[in-house]
Amino acid sequence: MPPHPPAHAEHAQVGTDAAAFVVAPPAISVLRQRADFLRASKARRAGTPGFLLQARKRGAQEPAETPLRVGFTCSKKIGNAVMRNRAKRRLRAVAREVLPDLGRAGWDYVLVGRPDATVSRDYQSLVADLRAALSRIHAGGSKA
Repeated sequence: MPPHPPAHAEHAQVGTDAAAFVVAPPAISVLRQRADFLRASKARRAGTPGFLLQARKRGAQEPAETPLRVGFTCSKKIGNAVMRNRAKRRLRAVAREVLPDLGRAGWDYVLVGRPDATVSRDYQSLVADLRAALSRIHAGGSKA
């Protein structure tokens, strides 16, 4: 049985011996400490109709191969617990789809849900929002 093609086959490169190898996307870990969320909130921001993206490049004291980290937050303005959890699930799905391609290792990203918009906005629009927000963040973005 032949092996399955890599998940990110578009990143495949051909070496001099014509053997293909895959450039792995950056590893992703989840932010859990409140201090990490606060540091990201004071760095770069990019607002979209579906959510707010906050991002920061971590310091030089950390190794270059550190994974990118992502966090999700939805306040009570979103609604009850069911609505907040639904919003976070949608943000996690969008991040899972976009960050392996456009996220950068050594960066922290926080996606903040917006009332009414995060839950009701079309999924493909949320994906497009994250792509646009990441391009603004990495192009220099606005400082907060």
